[in-house]
Amino acid sequence: MKFKANMNYLLSEGGIGIILVLLFLFFAVTTPHFASFQNISNIFTQISINTIISVGMTFVILLGGIDLSVGSLLALCSVAAGMVMSKGTLSPCLSIFIAVFLSIVIGMFVGLANGAISEKWKIHSFIVTLGMLNITRGMALQVSNSRTFFDFPAGFNSFGNINIVGLPIIFVIALLLVILGQIVLTRTVFGRMLIAIGNNEESVRLSGHNTALYKVLAFVICGASVGIAAIMYMLRLNIASPILGVGFELNAIAAVVIGGTSMNGGKGSLLGTFLGACIMGVLNNGLLLIGLGDFARQIVTGLIIILAVILDRYRNSFSARLREA
Repeated sequence: MKFKANMNYLLSEGGIGIILVLLFLFFAVTTPHFASFQNISNIFTQISINTIISVGMTFVILLGGIDLSVGSLLALCSVAAGMVMSKGTLSPCLSIFIAVFLSIVIGMFVGLANGAISEKWKIHSFIVTLGMLNITRGMALQVSNSRTFFDFPAGFNSFGNINIVGLPIIFVIALLLVILGQIVLTRTVFGRMLIAIGNNEESVRLSGHNTALYKVLAFVICGASVGIAAIMYMLRLNIASPILGVGFELNAIAAVVIGGTSMNGGKGSLLGTFLGACIMGVLNNGLLLIGLGDFARQIVTGLIIILAVILDRYRNSFSARLREA
């Protein structure tokens, strides 16, 4: 029994960790300055936004669902927050508080709409969130009149430059959300129910649980994570724009899948998602230092997503045989 548990761990987080270490060593040996403290700090900063979005995406994919609206939703949340902070009619502290609150509430509301529509009319979340992708992008462009906002309070801008024991503040926040998400998944009834629903929704429903409520809440969590990510993005770049977040949904899905969460639901962890985001960050940074352009890196990222899904199939098959042995 212990051998099987060890093998399953090696196939999941352990295996992903080994891949991450090998990738890091490869770029450290072949690329000058890759292993420098400054570059590692840059990687931490670069993966922070994707990590935060991926935390929420993990909850949805664990149910066998997907959320394609996260990139456009990030733009809408950032525009709303940017409009509040750039008006200058409120005190800096009050405008920052309202902006953060508004961003998270908008994210949660859109997540609620995604989950409720999907459950009420039994439409796959792929279709619902694809529609929401266009709705939120259009709303971001409409309410902002296609403008970019950047005149934020000085206190907000300076907060984004804080380092804690050498780590960027937005990376520290991302790390805390990963830990919190992992605790929710493994230490609460809610988290265990999400995994159970992903494995066999019908049996959970027949046992008397309201599966629709759990599924809707997973989308709300995903929306909240996007609202937080929007604020972190503004802290990093000091801008809010309706064209932000293009392609972010693919990056988040890739991090979750590379991290070992099954697209069929029922299996995965936030630790794996974090490692998946790190692999994407190391790969993107390393390829950039090698000299690959944007297009080539997009091709590599796409290939990795496909490879991760194929490996997931083999891993599930091997784990099933291991359990039956």
